[in-house]
This record gives sequence, C-alpha cells and structure tokens, in this order.
Amino acid sequence: MSSRRLWLWPVVLLAAVSLTLFAGFYLADSDHGVGGYFHFQSDMITDALPSLAAMIAAVLGIVITVVSIIVQLSSERYTGVAQMFLRDKVNVAVMAYFVVACVCGVWLSMAVKSTFVPQVAIVAMLVFTTLGLVVMLPYFAYVFRFLEPSSIVARIREQAVDTVEAAVTTHDAARAVASQGEVLAAMEELTDITSNSISGKDKIIASRAVDALKDFVVGYLTHKASAPAAWFAIGPTIRDNPDFVAMDPESLRDLETRRTWVEWKALRQYLGIYNEAQGAMPDINYLVAIDTRYVGEAAAAKGDGEVVRLVFRFMNSYLRATINAKAVRTAYNVLNQYRLLVEAMIKRGEDEIALEAVGHMIYYGRTSYDLQLGFITETVAYDVGALCELAHAHRGGDALLAQFLELDQPLRAKRQEGGLIGIRKAQVKLACFYLAADAAPLAQRIADDMRGEPADRLKAIREQLERVESKDFWEIIDRGRNFEFMPAGQRRQMSTFFGFLDDKVA
Repeated sequence: MSSRRLWLWPVVLLAAVSLTLFAGFYLADSDHGVGGYFHFQSDMITDALPSLAAMIAAVLGIVITVVSIIVQLSSERYTGVAQMFLRDKVNVAVMAYFVVACVCGVWLSMAVKSTFVPQVAIVAMLVFTTLGLVVMLPYFAYVFRFLEPSSIVARIREQAVDTVEAAVTTHDAARAVASQGEVLAAMEELTDITSNSISGKDKIIASRAVDALKDFVVGYLTHKASAPAAWFAIGPTIRDNPDFVAMDPESLRDLETRRTWVEWKALRQYLGIYNEAQGAMPDINYLVAIDTRYVGEAAAAKGDGEVVRLVFRFMNSYLRATINAKAVRTAYNVLNQYRLLVEAMIKRGEDEIALEAVGHMIYYGRTSYDLQLGFITETVAYDVGALCELAHAHRGGDALLAQFLELDQPLRAKRQEGGLIGIRKAQVKLACFYLAADAAPLAQRIADDMRGEPADRLKAIREQLERVESKDFWEIIDRGRNFEFMPAGQRRQMSTFFGFLDDKVA
C-alpha cells in the first residue's frame, strides 16, 4: 500500500472533516470570525492548557496499550517481532512524536502569565494535539499491516538481502564477518515462522516463508561473485550455529573452499522444514522441492557448479526421507521437480551433472522397488525416459540410455511384476520416440535388452499402451499428462519396435 493511501489521505480527510465541522459550529456563534479564535486571554486558558497536555499524554497511553497488546500476541507466534517493531523507522517516529508533543504540552501549561500569552506556542500545541489525534487511525492500520505474517516474512527477507548487499560491498573484513550472524538469524526466523505455521495448519504463511528463503538465496547468488574473501570464511558465529556446530571439521573446510555456507544453511533449513511437513502438510514438501529447483537453476545460470551439486544432494535427501516415510504421492511430486532440474542441466549443456543426477534417480528407483513401492520405481522410469528424449533432442544421450536400461537389471528376480511392467512400458515409449526421430539403432538397443521378456508380458505391455489415447489422466495430477500416452507419430512406431522382438507379440 502506498504512503499516500495509508497516511496522507486519511490524515488530511480526518483533519479536514474535524476542523470544518468545528469552524462551522464556531462561526455560527462568533461575531469575530475565525481570526477571533486565536486571541487567547491569560485568564481564560489557564485551565485549558494543562488539559491539552493531558489529552496528548492520554492518546500516547492508548497508542502504547493497543500496540503493546498486538506486538505481544505476534511475539508469541513469531520470534523477533518485538525487535523488528522497535527497529522500524515509522514506529519510532510516531512514538517520538507523541513524546515530544507531551513534553511541549507540559512546558506550555506553565508558560502563561497574566501579562504574557504565548500565542504561537499555543497554536503549535493545538496543531500537535490535532495531528496526534487524527494520526491514531492510520497508525493503527499501519501497525496491523506491519504485523501481518506476510509482511513480517517480507521484511525479514528484505533485511537479509540488505545485509548481504552491505556485506559483499564492504572492504571491512570485520563488518563482513559480523553480517554472517545477521544472515543466519534471518534464515532461522523464516524457518521458525514456517514451523509455527505448519503446527497451526496455516499453509499460506508457511508457503510465503518457504518462498522467502528461496527469494533470498536467488538474490544472494546475484551478489555472491563480488563478496570479499572474509565473507566466505567460516567464522566463530557460523561454527557455533546449531546447524554447523556438529559438522566434521573437514566438511566445514569444504564449505569454506566451495564458498557455499549460505546456500548450505538455507537448504539445511529446507530439509528441516521438509521433514517437519511430512504427513502434517505435504503441500509444503512440494513447495520446498520446487523452490530448491529454482535455487539450482539460478546457480546454474550463474555458473556456480558447486551450488548446483549441493542442490542435488539436498534433493536426494528429500527423496530419501520421502521413501523412508513411504509417502508415494510426495515422492511422485518431488521426482517431477527433480526431473525438471535435470532437464535444465541438459539444456544448459551440463551433461556430467545430468548424468550423475540420473544415476541417483536410478538408485532411488531401485530402493523404492526393494521397499515394495513399485509406483515410485515406475515414476522414475518414465522420468528417466523423458530425460533420454530431451538429451537425444539436444546432443545425443547414449549414456543416459545406458543408465535407463540398467534400472531393472537387479530387479528382475524379485518378482514384483507390476513395477517391472511399468519400467518396460517406459522403455517401449522411449524406443518408439527413437524410431520416430530416425534413431533406429537406439531403439534396437532397447529391443535387445527386452529380448528375454516372456511373450505374454510383451503382449500385455503393447495392448496397455495402445489403449491409452488421451494425454489427460482420469484424475487431477500436477504433471498434466498420462505416463503411458504417446503422440500419434510415436504410437505408429510400436509395430516396428515389437517387430524387432522376433514377432513375439505379433
């Protein structure tokens, strides 16, 4: 909200209405006009001036009482609110104004003599009191808006960004080190807000706090290159922080060498939020995965490979926690963000990182299969198949295909038929894509890998794929497309592909 709308227009309107009404009533009885009002007489105002001072003091008391109650209620829910309130320039200015007006009123009450009336001082005090009265309403509106959870989140993020900008532009090493603690505190405050919101089932505020962490890190990445060396050193403030104090000294040195302590701290906060939200508010898990992907993409855009690899490590940790909790739907959504992040790496030419990430996806697919979470394994298969298609469209992708064909190698003796059929369907889809793209040798590799499959299983796979004619799944899903759907050009290639298999399903 603009300052004019919040402050200027309400104050002007309230003052204008009040003074207009008074002037109208006064002129209805007065024969001296408006100018006569300002001819103050010492024997007539000696009682009025102390009341004027008492009135502004009473207004100050009302303001302090109301504001204290509101701030206290907010402080019980969100840490650091009281300090944030006292650091705000508007709050300090309003309180200072009332104090100054009170002091002036006290002194003015004793300034009138029988032979002297301080006309200017009295008019000034009238103006002070009038402004103090009419400013109460917009100030209360400001305080309520100031203490809205969304405003608190935005203010914490802005203060953290300002701190980082000051730290990376300073040539004072001591100042840079001191700023580390402020940044750590800001990230922890956002985490506390998220945790409290999860406990209170307040998804909107939790989401905004999670997004604020992402916005801070993405903004930090734009300034990181210009930061002084002292900023990246692991100082005592960082070492004593709960998220760092138990770390192995070698790991701390790695953070210092790789210049990633800020990103590690933010992602560590995300991991804590992720674990806390499991079961209680899974939508926050999805948002954490989305925002982590945004951080990885921003780091890739800045050429910061260390942060990209760190992001993948935390994405792996999300998957591990999800699989351990057997949260199939959460894994389904997190894998979607994982795939999108790998796609971004492929598009940027980061083939080594993409290949390593697909290896991790294969690992978690197998782990899920061992835990009888076949749908997760099937999701991995379709996602890796989509990555193989993208890689081929850009530069080839033979290495990704080799990894994809290894997904089910250790699983074939474990008798979980459904999961294996899902993997084979994904591989058939990919083979048909290769055929449509005039890459028959790659499709032949898939056929060679499937040659040992029983004929009845291959026939079932073909029939099931042929039945899927719509890209839309029959339920609402985030991905927006049925796994088994193939465009018409690819569907026409199924006969060719299955022909590679010695007519087992002809």
